[in-house]
Amino acid sequence: MNRCAWVPLGDVLYVAYHDEEWGTPTRDERALYELLVLEAAQAGLSWSTILHKREGYRRAFAGFDPEAVARFGDRDVERLLADAGIVRNRLKVESAVDNARRVVELREHEGLAELLWSFVGGEPLVGGWRTLAEVPAQTDESKAMSKELKRRGFRFVGPTVCYSLMQAAGLVDDHTVDCFHFGA
Repeated sequence: MNRCAWVPLGDVLYVAYHDEEWGTPTRDERALYELLVLEAAQAGLSWSTILHKREGYRRAFAGFDPEAVARFGDRDVERLLADAGIVRNRLKVESAVDNARRVVELREHEGLAELLWSFVGGEPLVGGWRTLAEVPAQTDESKAMSKELKRRGFRFVGPTVCYSLMQAAGLVDDHTVDCFHFGA
């Protein structure tokens, strides 16, 4: 079975993530919020590091329930900064809490899923890449998403983080053409 060339075969969590989750379209608010938090946490680090801390994140961030995290206060932020199960970066932790508040606010309008999926016309964009070198780090769509999320008060949502979110949540299919997941 062929996988995308970027998947390190010795890392069981990474292989499972690729095979079972990455690139699978989701419109579930909690799953999208989780990916938003994890992609922001990954900035400047390896994805493997984040995957290995994922369960710690789930415990620390109330199972990625945006409503629960939106109620976190200063004491919760300090608790999170002392939690070795997550990346203890104040800006990333505070942005995860602030972004939960923005997710809850979006419910008054279109909701997180509707907003994110609007940047791809509601259907996944298919890359059709043959090599990893062809896969972009950001696109016009991720730049537009970044700009709109920032306008709405989201943090740690630059174009590259947004593109990674789009890939993870299946808004784009960036599996290489030789991968068993391509076009699935």
